[in-house]
Amino acid sequence: MPNAPLQDVDQHHRVVQRTLMRGDQELDIRSLYIWPVTTMSSSDPASDASAAENEGAGKSDAAASSYASADVGLEGYGRITDEGEAVVEAGRRITFGTYFNAFPASYWRRWSVVDAVQLRVRVRGQGSVIVYRSTSKGHVLRAGSLQVDTTATGASETHTFDLPLKPFIDGGWYWFDLEGGDDELTLEAADWVVETDRTVAGKVTVGITTFNRPDFCVNQLLAMAADPDTLAVLEQVLVVDQGTQKVVDSPEFAQASEMLGDKLRIIDQPNLGGSGGFSRAMHEASQGAADYVLLLDDDVECELEGIRRAVAFADLARTPTIVGGHMFSLFDRTVMHAYGETMEKWLWFWGPAPSTIHGHDFARIPLRSTKWLHRRIDVDYNGWWMCLIPTEVVRKIGLSLPMFIKWDDAEYGLRAQAAGFPTVSMPGVAVWHVPWTEKDDTLDWQAYFHQRNRLISGLLHSPYEHGGKLLVDSLQNHTKRMTAMQYSSGELILLATEDVLAGPDRMHRDLRERLAEIRALRSGYRDAQPRSELDFFPAPRRKKPPRKGKGIPNPTKASGKVKLGITGLVRQAFKTRELSEDFPEGIVPHVDQKWYRLSHYDSAIVTSADGTTAVWHKRDRKEFFDQTSRSAVLHAKLYKNWASLKEQYTEALPHLTSSETWSESFGIDGSSAAEVDAPHSPDER
Repeated sequence: MPNAPLQDVDQHHRVVQRTLMRGDQELDIRSLYIWPVTTMSSSDPASDASAAENEGAGKSDAAASSYASADVGLEGYGRITDEGEAVVEAGRRITFGTYFNAFPASYWRRWSVVDAVQLRVRVRGQGSVIVYRSTSKGHVLRAGSLQVDTTATGASETHTFDLPLKPFIDGGWYWFDLEGGDDELTLEAADWVVETDRTVAGKVTVGITTFNRPDFCVNQLLAMAADPDTLAVLEQVLVVDQGTQKVVDSPEFAQASEMLGDKLRIIDQPNLGGSGGFSRAMHEASQGAADYVLLLDDDVECELEGIRRAVAFADLARTPTIVGGHMFSLFDRTVMHAYGETMEKWLWFWGPAPSTIHGHDFARIPLRSTKWLHRRIDVDYNGWWMCLIPTEVVRKIGLSLPMFIKWDDAEYGLRAQAAGFPTVSMPGVAVWHVPWTEKDDTLDWQAYFHQRNRLISGLLHSPYEHGGKLLVDSLQNHTKRMTAMQYSSGELILLATEDVLAGPDRMHRDLRERLAEIRALRSGYRDAQPRSELDFFPAPRRKKPPRKGKGIPNPTKASGKVKLGITGLVRQAFKTRELSEDFPEGIVPHVDQKWYRLSHYDSAIVTSADGTTAVWHKRDRKEFFDQTSRSAVLHAKLYKNWASLKEQYTEALPHLTSSETWSESFGIDGSSAAEVDAPHSPDER
C-alpha cells in the first residue's frame, strides 16, 4: 500500500497526491513511479530545456540518455525498502518525475479552486532534494532545492516547498529528485498538499459491470478490500453481474465479501451490455448518499491511489467535473494507450486528443523527456474503463443512452459537456487494460452497435447539418466491408441503419432483444464462422500463379492505397477466379487485412486480432451488389430525413436516459433494487 501521509497536515490542508513507493512492486512498471538518473546537468535549466526541445524535434536520444534503462531498475542507484522508503546511494540520483509521482500542476491550475500546492518531504541521511517544474513547451526549470544532513542524529526531518500554480495555464508539472551526498539519503514519505476547507473526502460508489469474468472481478474486489485508504472513501462497491459465470461462484469471492462487508453489493440482472450495467451503477449511486459513482471495467487492474486522487480532484473542482483515468496496456505495462479522447466533429468519430500519442512507452522515454506530455490535454469524454462521475451530474442529465455497447461513454461526455459539466482525463489516475491493438470489434456482432450508436450520437450532438462527413464516411465504410468480403459485418451495418431510421422508441426494446437477433443473422454468413486452427481450412491454391510472381502489394503511401482500393473496387464486377470457391488464395494475417488488399482476393483465410481464430472470406458478386445498392438507398434516406430524425432523438433523450425508463429495463420499480440483489456468499444461495 502507499506510504501513509505525513502527520502534520492540519484541518485547513489536504493531501491530494501521495508519492508512491512500494518495495514489492513489479519491475515491469517501476519506471512509471521512479527512475534512476545517470548523468544530467540538472542544475542548469538551459540544459534541461535543450534536452526537452531535442525530444520534441524527434531527437529523443539526447534527453533520454540522462536516464538509466528501465530494464536496469534501481540497482546501483538506490532501492525501495519493504517499509516503502526510497533510498538513494551516495553520489547517485533518482527522480520522481514520473507518470504516477509527478504532480500535474496545469490540470489543477485549470480546473480546480486551488492556486498553490505545497510539497512536503520527510527525509533522513545526507544529500539533496531538488524540485523542478516544466512549462507547456517541455522546458524544465529548477523550482527549489535543499540540503539534508541528519547523519549525526539519525533522525528524520520534514521540509516543505511552497509552489505556486500561476505559471501553468497551458501546461506543466512539478516533481522532485533525490541525490545522495557523501552518504545515502532516504525519503520516508512525500505528499502534495493544498490549502482548503474541504478536507473530508467525498464518498464514492464503485460500479463494476461484469460479464463472465468472475475471477478478474474478484481480484479487483480483493485489492480494494485490502487497502484501508481506499475503503475510507468508498460508500459502496456495486458489482452488476450480467453473465452466466457468476462472481459469487468464484473460489475467492467469500474472502472478498467478508473483507468488504456491507460495503459490497452484488446485483444480478439480464445482459444489458455496458450501458445497461453502468446505468444501473449510476442509478443506484444517484439514489443513495454517494457523491460520485466510479465506473470500472471488470477486466482492469487499477492503481488504487488513482481513486483517491480522482476524488480529491473532483472535490476541489470549480464546477461538478467528470474525472477520467488513463489506460495502460495490460500486456506491455509501461505503454499508455489512451491519454485523452476527443471527437473529430466533422467526421464524427472519436480519436486521440490533438498533440497526444497513443502507445507511448514510458520505459523507453520518460515523462521529463516527452515534450507533448507537458501540455495540458483537454478532452471531450473519457472511456468508461475508469471514470468518476458526480452523482449531481447523473441526477441532472440522466443515465447512459440504452446503447448496449460502444459510444455510450462518448455520448455521455458530450451530453455532460453541453450541460456545462467538463471531463478531465487526469494524469496519475489510471488502469491497466487489454489494449485496442489486441481487438477488432468492428468486424463481428459489435459492428451493429458501432454503426447504430455512431449515427444516433451524431444526430444528437453533431454541430453540422446532415452530420458533416458522417454519412459519406458511413457509406464508404460499408463499401470497404463489401470489397473486403466482410458480408456479415456489412449486413449488420445495414440493419443498424434501418433501426436508426425507425426512430428512438425501439432503443430500450433492442437493449434486451437485439443481440440474439444479431447473432442469428450472422450465423448464416461464411465470414462469421471462426475456426481455432488453420488446418481446418484447405491449403491455399490458385489455378494460375500471381502475375510475374508478384503477390498483392502492401503500400505504405496514401496514393498506393487509393490506387489499390480503386482497382479492387472495379474488379468486384468480374467473375471470381476458378478454384476460389473450394480453395483459399492465401492466408492473410490480421495486421495485413486492409480492405484495399483483401479486395484483390477472391478467397482468403483471415486471422483474428487476438490471434486465436481465423475465418474464410469468399467473394460473392450477388451479395456485393445487393448490399451496396441497399446501402445507397438507406444513406440517401438518412440524408433526406436528418433534420426530422434529429428532432425525434433529441426530444426522446430525457425519456430514454431517465431512471424511471431504465428501471423498466432493469426489471425494478425504480424505488429499490433489493429484490434482485444476489447473496454475498455461494453458501447462501
